Amino acid sequence: MKGILAYFLDRPNRFVVRVETKEGVISAYLPNPGRLWEILLPGAPLLLAASSGTLPYVVMAAKRSNEWILLHTHMANRAARHLLARNLVPGLEGSKLIRPEFTIGDSRFDFLLERDGQKILLEVKSCTLFGKGVAAFPDAVTARGKRHIEEMARLTKEGFKAFVLFVVNSSTPRAFIPDYHTDFDFAATLANARDLIDIAPVSVHWDEELTMQVNPERLPIPWQIIDREMADSGAYMVIFELKEPSTIKIGSLGEVSFRPAYYVYVGSAKKNLSARINRHSRKRKKEHWHIDYLSSTSKATRLLPIRTQEDIECLLSKDLMEICDFAIPNFGASDCDCRSHLFGFLKDPIKRADFVNLLLYYRLDRPYRGVLTKRTSSASGVPLAGIAPGARLHL
Repeated sequence: MKGILAYFLDRPNRFVVRVETKEGVISAYLPNPGRLWEILLPGAPLLLAASSGTLPYVVMAAKRSNEWILLHTHMANRAARHLLARNLVPGLEGSKLIRPEFTIGDSRFDFLLERDGQKILLEVKSCTLFGKGVAAFPDAVTARGKRHIEEMARLTKEGFKAFVLFVVNSSTPRAFIPDYHTDFDFAATLANARDLIDIAPVSVHWDEELTMQVNPERLPIPWQIIDREMADSGAYMVIFELKEPSTIKIGSLGEVSFRPAYYVYVGSAKKNLSARINRHSRKRKKEHWHIDYLSSTSKATRLLPIRTQEDIECLLSKDLMEICDFAIPNFGASDCDCRSHLFGFLKDPIKRADFVNLLLYYRLDRPYRGVLTKRTSSASGVPLAGIAPGARLHL
């Protein structure tokens, strides 16, 4: 496919983006409900294709760190089908495709396969979230994904074999985890079903013509570390937005002047992390901590848990001090030697690469730094469409 190059401007809703092209600013359909914070940064290159839908173009891929990331979630099944046809899915070699979109009861699965008389349910997930070494799924809460895992686990007791293929759309990651920071329920469900369901993350690479270079080796899943880290405890960041200048009495700090900006507060909880974070989004509460005074008068726009057994609150605060535009002295730091735990950003930090990369580091790469050894294997070029070598995918 020869895509139309565009550059990301903003995202009016989950399924529409505005982009800059050589013809000017246009809107395009984005067939991906994920948050995509680390990908859809201002100016990010996108590949568009012509569409027959309401909008004239559809987003196919985005460029991140000199690599094209497939964003069109519907194409993950097409990729999986061609991998299966070439016996390139580790664990499913020799399987025969019986039926796509197989329905049983109230559930529909992507594929029904068969091997040696054994029926295999295959569910395919497109993974676009990764740090420097670790890929994760999902990047947004997926109640549907959780139901799929629960139903697949149940059906194994009726004689089916169950298989979940995570198509990791990057050659960068060297390990895979369920993203318990973003969707704790999905991650816990997948972890609990791992003895019943075969979970296979497979890393692939896409070029600018969306020809797939695939590494058929599975990414490892470091369950031992996941089991340790996946708990309702750790650190967190909450982003507040103040649209007008304000002077707020902050407990023992007295009256503090706040300029219009986004404010990132860093805290932690050794237990009940979810409840602690949700407290900051409530207006009515007893004011106890410094942050209670600010949260009572401003809007929390993002709640960002970082589930971990490590004490990272002050480390995270020191790193935010390096990238923020300003800080409120002594805020939230009465019991440590940090200069502050409240940091100001003149623009939404979730649209800044340095902030998003810091979040990814603490969520994905730091806890798993001990397992990120270099993978070595020979990658084989597999055009996604067509049987002949060198064929290209025309979407």
